[in-house]
Amino acid sequence: MLYFRRKLSVKKILLITLLISGVSCGSKDKKVDTTLEIDNIYFDYKISAEEGYDNLTVLLKYRDDDKNGDAFAPEVLKNIKLDEEMLVPDSSKMGGVFYEIQKPINTFTGKHYITFFTNEGKEFKEEIIFSPMILTTVIPETIKREDLVLDFTGLENEDHVRIVLTDTSFFNDGVNRIDAVLNNQMILSKKDLESLADGPILLEFIREFERPIKNAGEAGGRVRINYTLRRSFNLQN
Repeated sequence: MLYFRRKLSVKKILLITLLISGVSCGSKDKKVDTTLEIDNIYFDYKISAEEGYDNLTVLLKYRDDDKNGDAFAPEVLKNIKLDEEMLVPDSSKMGGVFYEIQKPINTFTGKHYITFFTNEGKEFKEEIIFSPMILTTVIPETIKREDLVLDFTGLENEDHVRIVLTDTSFFNDGVNRIDAVLNNQMILSKKDLESLADGPILLEFIREFERPIKNAGEAGGRVRINYTLRRSFNLQN
């Protein structure tokens, strides 16, 4: 009986030793791998701007596989540049690692380049053109329910803009839709205004531009440029 217990103890010791060795090997495998398959990286670039504010925001993320993937840690990314300026990574609990910088709107119009360097020495350079949307039509302080022609600059010949109209009434949802803008012109229709109550109206135009990244791996990526401008007026019969 004594011999059996001693023999069993030796087996237990051997088993524990093997388990510890296994855990030790596993922990080595879990170290951060700084080599990264470029085809797994989804490039997510966004520029947000609003009329009336001095600065716009450039937000860059590098995600695992697609637009909903987790953001990669900084140690697996070499360098990120906006034009010739090196960007510093930041992070949040909800969004993970990101690169963010603010630039003056009035000096940012035109071409810019975002360059991503991997640890393997690969370079991916993306050209981005920023053009602020400008409403050239002056909207009167008070308008009636009639068609109103609106002229813009800074848009493509065929473009799309979200239009949002909100009144102070609790009885309707206002207007919220995407409209076509042809040759930098669109119409705020009489029908839209008839759906709103008399009184103060908030009018918003939001250009939500999105296109695929041109220079990326198989996972691809996207460039989004959002620009918002607001006007207000009183609506009367």
